Amino acid sequence: MSTTSQFTERDVSEFFDQTTQTYLSFWDSEGVLHTGYFTGPDDTDYPAAADRTSDLLATEAGIDASATVLDVGCGCGNFLLRLAERTGCRGEGVDLSIERVRFALGKLTERGDGLPVAFRHGSATALPYDDGGFSHVVSQDALFLVPDKARSHAEMYRVLAPGGTLAVTDFLQPVAEIGEAARRHVYDRVRWSSGYSLDGYREALTAAGFEVTVARSLDTHIRQTYRVLGETARQRAAATDDEAARQWILGFAASCDEIQAAIDRGEFGWGMFVARKPA
Repeated sequence: MSTTSQFTERDVSEFFDQTTQTYLSFWDSEGVLHTGYFTGPDDTDYPAAADRTSDLLATEAGIDASATVLDVGCGCGNFLLRLAERTGCRGEGVDLSIERVRFALGKLTERGDGLPVAFRHGSATALPYDDGGFSHVVSQDALFLVPDKARSHAEMYRVLAPGGTLAVTDFLQPVAEIGEAARRHVYDRVRWSSGYSLDGYREALTAAGFEVTVARSLDTHIRQTYRVLGETARQRAAATDDEAARQWILGFAASCDEIQAAIDRGEFGWGMFVARKPA
């Protein structure tokens, strides 16, 4: 057994800057790139499952037209854009990867429909916003990458208005020590330093001052996500002429198999958390 490696925010930002276009080429050209909430083991519709995750989180958070939302680790911007279109909320997105922020800004420009949404480059550990400026802070599968998680929790607490809601899905590290295969294919692959178990995540949010109302395991859905992505990657690799790109995609497909094995061994998980900043 081994512990996870230690990465910096620079390591994380450089990895996602360098791989954004490759991920877009075979995973999802629209830039969704997060875990799906599937209806069952026979459901292989990744885009629909990804939308279902977004809609579930929005419902759990109680986001409506009156909400002002901050999406921390907004990636390519799809979650915040979907929230604004479906609920009428206003929002900001912030991400450590400048390439993903550029993609999000491009999508916003393409829409040209005056959505009250903005995106900017920044860190979850130093959010460029005033105290208490948001009714909701949300995040999908991003906060696990932050090396200083306690600092990011404090920052999200700071920018939430009293009585505001935090709602996130995030990857989990269910055990303190993990095997070499999980470290290489799950953690090191995306520059993930370390994570929380489901209970550990709840305790960390509580320590930051939040009142946690939902802490739910979603492990079956993350396993299905990587099964579907692995199959999709192999199909895309077979149709890719560029040898370097083909090998990268096949490597990702192989990692998808290892990720499923890590989930089965209890070394990797996924959870949803909803919490409130006291009024």
